[in-house]
Amino acid sequence: MPVAQDIWNSRLEQIGFIDDPVDLTLDLYEEIEILKKKKNAILLAHYYQEPAIQDVADFIGDSLGLSRQAAATSADIIVFAGVHFMAETAKILSPEKKVLLPDLNAGCSLADTCPADEFQVFCDQHPDHLVMSYINCSAAVKARSDIICTSTNAEHLLRMIPESQPVIFAPDRNLGRWLERKTGRKLKIWDGVCIVHETFSERKLLALKVEFPAARVLAHPECEEAVLLHADFVGSTSAIRRFAREDTGDSFIIATEEGILHQMRKDSPGKHFIPAPPESGCNCSQCPHMRLNTLEKLYTCMHHELPEIRMEESIRKRALKPIERMIEMSEGVS
Repeated sequence: MPVAQDIWNSRLEQIGFIDDPVDLTLDLYEEIEILKKKKNAILLAHYYQEPAIQDVADFIGDSLGLSRQAAATSADIIVFAGVHFMAETAKILSPEKKVLLPDLNAGCSLADTCPADEFQVFCDQHPDHLVMSYINCSAAVKARSDIICTSTNAEHLLRMIPESQPVIFAPDRNLGRWLERKTGRKLKIWDGVCIVHETFSERKLLALKVEFPAARVLAHPECEEAVLLHADFVGSTSAIRRFAREDTGDSFIIATEEGILHQMRKDSPGKHFIPAPPESGCNCSQCPHMRLNTLEKLYTCMHHELPEIRMEESIRKRALKPIERMIEMSEGVS
């Protein structure tokens, strides 16, 4: 997290914002709707947020799609119920809007595995390489990149890069290895990982396939290769949702953060969705960073218009260029 944001977080603590009690008699759904209208605010919720937050959001989806939707609105305030890098992306695309994050400590294990200073050194060691970074990274890492990608368009973009051009891929090693298998390209891969997607158990997945032989396995490419090898479909969160909605099957094993199940069950109430289990007995298919956001924090955030995402304009402009390059190169990819 940028130093400026740490300072801002300290200020919030000093004014008692973080511990500001919420009146338990309030109807938070109603109060949030009132605040949205009063402040001309738009509420974005990532698929991995708790169901209560998804139900009060104006838009629900993946991180880049949400930021682009918000940029196209006339809202003065963007409230991003997600994690820090997502709110940063919204600010990169909408510098004139105030961008709020309900809990400033809602980081991302994947983004955190790629510190910008270490990544700069890594890139400097391979000066002839084009740098392709997954959108799940900090604004500073985006600013050092040549092109940004999503799990939806990564393969398409990589195929557009000449094979003679060596490529650094960061920060997710599993997505990078999946791209290598899909395209036959050899990439210089940064060793980052998502703590949720790496925990899914191949052993327990196979046991579920025996228990539910008709169930199709839908997996996110951030999962380990051992899990992806058993998947009937590999794709982004939005693509997984769309596949389950359109497929004729009636049962699915889902290997991604279980927050997506809320929308999938609303899409197809007659279908059976089974969360893929982690190796341990923990509830590891829920992202602990995403779940730092709560309905109470969302209300408090909108009421005080804090915490606010801020960044240096020079970083914002440099981070915007590889995003714009991605958008231009991926037109028509869904």
